[in-house]
Amino acid sequence: MDFVSDLHLDATRPRTFQAWIDYLAATPAQALFILGDLFEAWVGDDCASQPGFEANAIRALREASRQRWIGFMPGNRDFLLGSELLGACGVALLDDPTVLQAHGRRVLLSHGDQLCLADVEYLHFRAQVRQPAWQADFLTRSLRERLDLARAMRHASRQHQSDPVVWADVDPAAALAWMRETQCSDLVHGHTHRPGRHELAPGLQRLVLSDWEVDGPGDARAQALRLSRTGFEPMNLGV
Repeated sequence: MDFVSDLHLDATRPRTFQAWIDYLAATPAQALFILGDLFEAWVGDDCASQPGFEANAIRALREASRQRWIGFMPGNRDFLLGSELLGACGVALLDDPTVLQAHGRRVLLSHGDQLCLADVEYLHFRAQVRQPAWQADFLTRSLRERLDLARAMRHASRQHQSDPVVWADVDPAAALAWMRETQCSDLVHGHTHRPGRHELAPGLQRLVLSDWEVDGPGDARAQALRLSRTGFEPMNLGV
């Protein structure tokens, strides 16, 4: 089984999208867990009802789900991707966090943003936009207005993340508390764009998924984390 997150797909990243399509066609994984931010922004399921990037992306998900089980956990960019549309694609909607039992392990899955406790400004924003009333009001707006608002929020987010003083990683104590409460030996998450493996306590580890970026000027990044009988292994996709 494979785990991915933070692909941030949109129409301006055609090479990253093609890497995603190629990965879906090639992976031997029988189960795929998408742990948030598959899309750079998702402003409502109606954006996939007309020809364009979103419709193509949903079609790719639908086709991939015919080959393997796929689960999707919302991130901070695509929490408005609805259960009805996911169901029509054959994709399961996952709670955050979710406990997975596989290959003799108990694995805790999360997008990871809830554990970035020092990022108080973001957590306040997260609490606001996850309210049903906020989402209902947002979805009543025109598609054009929602796209403009999403663009403004992304710009504000980039400005916020570019300040090293306010950048926050997962809080180790909070992560450890989650793991002990759920009796999990492994925590797998994304969000921070800092892939790696961290030992939180003897026998307890935190595994951070890579973001994907194939269109930028720097080194290409596209990676899945694979779990098999032998344990976890990062899979570089050779883009």
